Amino acid sequence: MSENSAEDIILTKDLVKNFKLDRDTIVKVLTGVNMRIKKGEFVAIMGPSGSGKSTLVNILSTLETITDGDVYIVGTNLKELTNKEYLEIRRKTSSIVFQNFSLISYLTALENVKLPMILRGEDDETATRKAIAYLENVGLYGRMHHLPEQLSGGEQQRVAIARALAHEPDIIYCDEPSGNLDTVTGREIISLFKQLSKEKNITVVMVTHDHEAAKQTDRLYILRNGKLAEEQISILNKRRGERK
Repeated sequence: MSENSAEDIILTKDLVKNFKLDRDTIVKVLTGVNMRIKKGEFVAIMGPSGSGKSTLVNILSTLETITDGDVYIVGTNLKELTNKEYLEIRRKTSSIVFQNFSLISYLTALENVKLPMILRGEDDETATRKAIAYLENVGLYGRMHHLPEQLSGGEQQRVAIARALAHEPDIIYCDEPSGNLDTVTGREIISLFKQLSKEKNITVVMVTHDHEAAKQTDRLYILRNGKLAEEQISILNKRRGERK
């Protein structure tokens, strides 16, 4: 793989990740992963359970460190960073949408979305104005004063996406974002990610087991036996058709 270009927002070179279970046992999860993702792309990562999909996303989002290889995020090699710099690049470049939403139960939708902006020092008026705009982006303007328990699963996921936008990220990572939702609502959430990636030029990296969700993305990677391979969406469509 050649050197990263200015267009590459994510680049990995021979990425290796091992976990040491005890003194004599090492589990090799990722064994030479190479991938390249450009700004504004919507990319899916699929693979069998236990293949390392979540581990890969955790590394890209700086929640996990690497064992060997190189990972460039917005042109910065993670291998060269201190722990403090790891936190800083996460804060500046990325946001994560979790499968279980991870909203603060005693805060309204508006307050949940405002929180990241307040924590980084924005005044309340500015944070409120931006939060309302982000909730409008995800179709929840009329539900902004509701608590999470007063919202449906799909609405809670939309709040989580609005909160991710509040970080003003270059990249949004999402791990099975439709996993806790019914089929129709799940499709709506995936369509929303696709819309946001195009309208706001945000890179979206999604782990999913859902073939229909993967078909809505720009590119698809398959993780097997610690290695990553790109697969054409058209081939995925053909395989799904053959199984019917």
